[in-house]
Amino acid sequence: MSPVQRAALRFCLLQGWAALPEAVLPEGLRADLWVLRPDGRFLILEAKSGPRDILADRKWPRYRAFCDRLYFAVDAAFPPALLPQGVGVIVAEGAAGCLLREAPDHPLPPARRRALLQRFALAAGRRLAALTDPDGLQEARAALRAE
Repeated sequence: MSPVQRAALRFCLLQGWAALPEAVLPEGLRADLWVLRPDGRFLILEAKSGPRDILADRKWPRYRAFCDRLYFAVDAAFPPALLPQGVGVIVAEGAAGCLLREAPDHPLPPARRRALLQRFALAAGRRLAALTDPDGLQEARAALRAE
């Protein structure tokens, strides 16, 4: 996990949000942080380590289909002119983070929200099970492959 991603995760925790790092979304996309707020709204925070990282990223617009708000998390030295308009910005550095620009709201359709909520819950439950019983997770994976 990058320092920016770790600081963004701490920012989420301080907001009372549940965040899944490296979350696999539908269509095989992987979000740096997929976040569920207590009000049921989804956020995606994409951590950007520098100019090369954002200039090479062509997939970020596809994340909008899986969240209500999309943010970039960057460190304090990141050049703000490189960040696209229409996304939120969180400056995440060290053990702190601050909201620099709010993301526009793009509410998810109810059916998609329900499907994503189920996906989020299953992913979080699997991660908790893996931490609680790593051997059991390996056995379950082996059993599923055998089917």
